[in-house]
Amino acid sequence: MEVLSISAKELSINEEIKLKEVRLVGSEGEQLGVFSSRDALEKAYAVGLDLVLIAPTANPPVCRIMDYGKYRYDRDKREKEAKKKQQTVDVKEVQLSCRIDTHDFNTKANNAIRFLKGGDKVRVVLLFKGREMAHTDVGLELIKRFIETCSEFGAADKAPVLDGRRMNVTISPIKK
Repeated sequence: MEVLSISAKELSINEEIKLKEVRLVGSEGEQLGVFSSRDALEKAYAVGLDLVLIAPTANPPVCRIMDYGKYRYDRDKREKEAKKKQQTVDVKEVQLSCRIDTHDFNTKANNAIRFLKGGDKVRVVLLFKGREMAHTDVGLELIKRFIETCSEFGAADKAPVLDGRRMNVTISPIKK
């Protein structure tokens, strides 16, 4: 059975199809010809399957004889499998200040490394308070040191950016 890429909201089945004539495709994919929708529905019921409108914009519209319940089950199963394989990436944030002590720096770096090992991105934010704005070069050196500390597990997406009183950089995990 071939895979259809039409959502369930677009599909009309059996008595819902109110067209004068339709092009009919059999359950094995064979072309059966153009029939009135009533005759097509009778052919579908004769083999114990459903009549499904798969191409309503075609001229004439295309209907297929298939087991609609099985089609829905297979589609839902594929969607669930695709959702299971999808990997979400969170962005964790680590805040620093210009006057951070060595032990605090190492603790925040270890947290960032733990986040990177878990597959999450890390946004490093350095807040400048008061007159620290006059010494943004100190903050830049601190962020570069932080990136260097985490370099085994992640790499910076781009250079640190000064945005008002905040300096930001995002570190992405390295794929193994």
